[in-house]
Amino acid sequence: MNLNNITSLVSDPASSKNILSSDVELTGTLKFASDLIFDGKLDGEIISEGTLTLGKNAVVKGEIRTKSVTIHGSVNGNVTVQERCELKSNAELLGDLKAMRIIIEEGATFIGHSEVTPSKTASFQPRSSSLTSENAA
Repeated sequence: MNLNNITSLVSDPASSKNILSSDVELTGTLKFASDLIFDGKLDGEIISEGTLTLGKNAVVKGEIRTKSVTIHGSVNGNVTVQERCELKSNAELLGDLKAMRIIIEEGATFIGHSEVTPSKTASFQPRSSSLTSENAA
């Protein structure tokens, strides 16, 4: 193993990717700041403002809330992302999905409800203002 390559990746933490391989098993809450490639097993939740990639061996039982996610493995729980969710051909999602953009490849399994919100501002618009103007007339 060439340690020079590892130290060069770590020298700029903002651009580094965290990797948890298939022999990792966790229970509880997993939090990270930027990018994570997870290929292990988790019973709990994943929370981040970063980008998550679940590998083919990944098995997550619990909720995922991140900026964006690419799923190759299995998720049994709800997924809420601020931007984009991508289900690859061998992905399995059993739970509800909420995202600005959803990409589902042929062969992926998705059992649940989806909510696509193409604009963040659309969900924050107050509805009471239109009721007030109607009542005033």
